[in-house]
Amino acid sequence: MLMNWSLGNYWYLLLLLLLPVIGYFIIHYVRWKSKRRNIFAEDRFQNVLFEKTSWFAKIFPILYLFGFLFLIFAIIDLLGGKEEISVTQNVSNTIFVLDVSNSMNAQDIQPSRLDEAKNIIINSLQKMTNDRVGIVVFAGDAYSVMPLSTDYSAAETYLSGIETSVIQNQGTDFLKAIEVAAQKFKNINKGAKNVVLISDGEDNEGHEEEAIDLAKQQGIKVTTIGVGTEEGAPIPEYYYGQLMGYKSDMYGETVVSKLQTKALTNIASSTGGNYFSGNNLEEAINQLIANLEKSTASSSTTISSQSSIHYYQYFLAVSVLLFFLIYLFNPKKDFNL
Repeated sequence: MLMNWSLGNYWYLLLLLLLPVIGYFIIHYVRWKSKRRNIFAEDRFQNVLFEKTSWFAKIFPILYLFGFLFLIFAIIDLLGGKEEISVTQNVSNTIFVLDVSNSMNAQDIQPSRLDEAKNIIINSLQKMTNDRVGIVVFAGDAYSVMPLSTDYSAAETYLSGIETSVIQNQGTDFLKAIEVAAQKFKNINKGAKNVVLISDGEDNEGHEEEAIDLAKQQGIKVTTIGVGTEEGAPIPEYYYGQLMGYKSDMYGETVVSKLQTKALTNIASSTGGNYFSGNNLEEAINQLIANLEKSTASSSTTISSQSSIHYYQYFLAVSVLLFFLIYLFNPKKDFNL
C-alpha cells in the first residue's frame, strides 16, 4: 500500500496571497512607528526616552511573516488536504466475449449452442469471488453489454436477455470482438487482461491474424471455448420467437453448421491462452476456472480520501511557536512590533 499526500484543491493556495498583504501592513506599520518616534524626539534623545530595541525585536517582522505563513499552510491542509492510497490486489479482469451469430442457434448441443455458451458463463460466475468481469457480444459487429464489474447478479441478468437477434450484421468477426474488449481493458495492467471467447468458430470474416496481433499488442490473454459438433446441425430461423424453418443456401439446400476449431485454437495458442471444448458443461467450467486462476495478476487501484491524514497540526504548532517567541522576547510582553 502506497500513500501519497498532496494539498488537494489548489484553489486553497490562493490563501498564500494574504502573505504579501500582511507583509505590506507590517512594513508600513514599522515605518509609521519610526516616523512617530522622530516626530516625538530627535535621534540623540530616543535612546534615553525609549527602551533600547533588542536584536531579537528587530527580526519580529520576519517571525510574524513566517508565523502567518505556517498558519495559512495549516488552513490549506485542513480545508483541502487529501490522502491518496494505492492498493494493490491480486485480481483477475475477465471479459467474456460471446458469439451471437445465427449459427449459435444450432441445436447439435442442447438446448442450443448459444444457451450452452451462456450456461458456461453463468456457472463460471458462481465460482468467482472478487474477480471483475465484463461481457461483449459479437457477430459481424461487436458491442459491450457490461463493463468490468464484480456485480455477478447483473451479469446473469444481462446474459439472460442475449439472443442472436441483438446484432443485425451477421458473421463472426474476431477482430471487432477483440477491439471492443481492448477498449474495456483501459488502465488495466497487461498481465491482468483475460478474454474468454466462446464461439462455434464458423463464418469467420478472415480477420483472425489481426485479432491475434491486437491481443498480443495489448497484453490480452485469450482463452477460447468451442461449442458445437463436427457433425453439425441446421441453423434455425426465427421470426418473433417462432421457428419459421432452417437456413438454406442459394440452391435451396439446408445449411448445416459445424464447429470450426482452427481459428479458435490459433487465437488461444498465439496469445498465451488455451482452447477448451464447451460441449461438456461441467468439464468446461472446471477447466476455465483453473485457467483463470493461473492468470491472476496484480492490479493497482488509487483511492483518494478527503478526511484520512492531515498535517495541519504540525503547521499550526510551528505557527504558535513563532508567535509565542514574539510574545516571550518582546519587552512589553505583547505582540506589538
